[in-house]
Amino acid sequence: MSPLPRRTQYLCSVKRCNRVFNNKSGLTNHYNATHPPRKQRTPTPPAHARPERADHDDAAFEDLQQVLRDFEDPTQHAEGEEVDEVDEGAPNAQHQHHADIGRGGQRSKDPLRRTMHTYINGCITNATGNHIPPNSPPPTTAQPPDDWTPYDSRLDFEMAEFLFKKTQLSRSNVDWLMDAFTAFGYANGTPPPFTDTKDMQGTIDSTPLGDAPWYSFAAQYTGPQPEHNVPAWMNASYDVWCRDPRTLIRNMLANPDFKDEFDAAPYREYDGDDIRQYSNLMSGDWAWQQADLIAEENPNNYGAMFTPIVLGSDKTTVSVATGQNEYYPLYISLGNVTNSVRRAHRNAVTIVGFLAIPKGERKDANDKTFRKFRRQLFHSSLSTILQPLRVAMTTPEVAKCPDGHYRRVIYGLGPYIADYPEQVLAACVVQGWCPICPKERTKLDEPGEGGKRSREHTELLLEAFDLITLWDDYGVVGDLVPFTNNFPRADIHELLSGDLLHQVIKGTFKDHLVTWVGEYLTLEHGSAKGKEILDEIDRRIALAPAFPALRRFHQGRDFKQWTGDD
Repeated sequence: MSPLPRRTQYLCSVKRCNRVFNNKSGLTNHYNATHPPRKQRTPTPPAHARPERADHDDAAFEDLQQVLRDFEDPTQHAEGEEVDEVDEGAPNAQHQHHADIGRGGQRSKDPLRRTMHTYINGCITNATGNHIPPNSPPPTTAQPPDDWTPYDSRLDFEMAEFLFKKTQLSRSNVDWLMDAFTAFGYANGTPPPFTDTKDMQGTIDSTPLGDAPWYSFAAQYTGPQPEHNVPAWMNASYDVWCRDPRTLIRNMLANPDFKDEFDAAPYREYDGDDIRQYSNLMSGDWAWQQADLIAEENPNNYGAMFTPIVLGSDKTTVSVATGQNEYYPLYISLGNVTNSVRRAHRNAVTIVGFLAIPKGERKDANDKTFRKFRRQLFHSSLSTILQPLRVAMTTPEVAKCPDGHYRRVIYGLGPYIADYPEQVLAACVVQGWCPICPKERTKLDEPGEGGKRSREHTELLLEAFDLITLWDDYGVVGDLVPFTNNFPRADIHELLSGDLLHQVIKGTFKDHLVTWVGEYLTLEHGSAKGKEILDEIDRRIALAPAFPALRRFHQGRDFKQWTGDD
């Protein structure tokens, strides 16, 4: 039997990028999209292309400008020469280019011109929060470079990371490997990195840097109960497990791996034709508007860095070796990193908690009190988990950033990533209604502006109508309070976006088009003949020849679970 041909793989040569590709074209596309060559900065744009500055207190603005002038380098521009509104303390702000921008998916050939927010611009500070010149070097760390506590050496740390994180070796294999290290090192007295798996895991658990331990709190129904036959769910206690979100976000902010893919301030980018370009979260209108609100709240916020908190949740059923257990993870991410970092799973997304899932009997499924309790438990749990971030949403706190500099950080609730059922729950709207606009789905084609939902609009509806009218005519669950109402500048309707998989791909194609074709064939040709035609369609789909990047369906279109790629 001849050996299988050896497969050649191509490794990205950029430092800290461990992507591997099976062909050169994939590597080339990766270089162009993720590591584009840096180009020279373009001249200052014409005045008409610049966004107008918001009106603020003139005296406070002059104070800020005087501080910035004190830090300016006189060699950078001549007197009277116009200078780009770019924060020099931001890491590589004027040189960043992104692959997911441009017309029709094509990136502009001209370098992009970037304008930073005037007030919330992420100026660098020292460890106490006092502003320092923009060209100051990052402070040196007080920890010696050879201190690997609680590991005895760098070798022990690298070994623990390799076994526990990269290869995820089983307990028995780790124990065998440590025994082998002991045997090989016995002759010259070299001890193994760890005694066994328990010793390695104990060392990992005792790592002090960025520790965010898990803790729990309990929730229980506190409403009125019937005199007899009290449902079990009313007396049950529900545990919610979580970690400190503030610690997790500060750990992400201090991660040096993000230093070249990190935005310290909201910005607007324009191509050579002065057409606005959108790429990462901080390039959008929402981030800019949030910065305007932060600046209006208090002039002391000038120079701070806005840090959006991206959240997401998705109830998941784990059936392999667990007996159909349901988990409700809550994810948290940093809004300042670029999209490529978040998509590449480079420690920019982590689990902040596991929400409780109340269980009732079959008769409780349609109980209005039980359904209201489940919804309110969701919002109350999120509000409790995110409370450690609330103080720094109005008062800046000093945090270390990926480039090694300190900045005054102001947090804010950012986009909430969820599928449609989760969006309905988070927005407190009725199933079947849009969480973003208040127009009824059967009247979408009728003339007239539908408008958008907002926190202010919902509060006015609550004052004007009863719960039944809110439910039937506006799709609002009026007896619930969204968790975002407990935090400043947060509007859940602004933080949601369309569900690409369930609403666009799966919703329009599978649930609408494919289902409609099947129903049409049944009505046109009868049930028996319609099934024969569908079987013929399945056979033709299954006979499609193999082709690169084209998925084959050996049973046609008749399979249970569809994904976006399907």
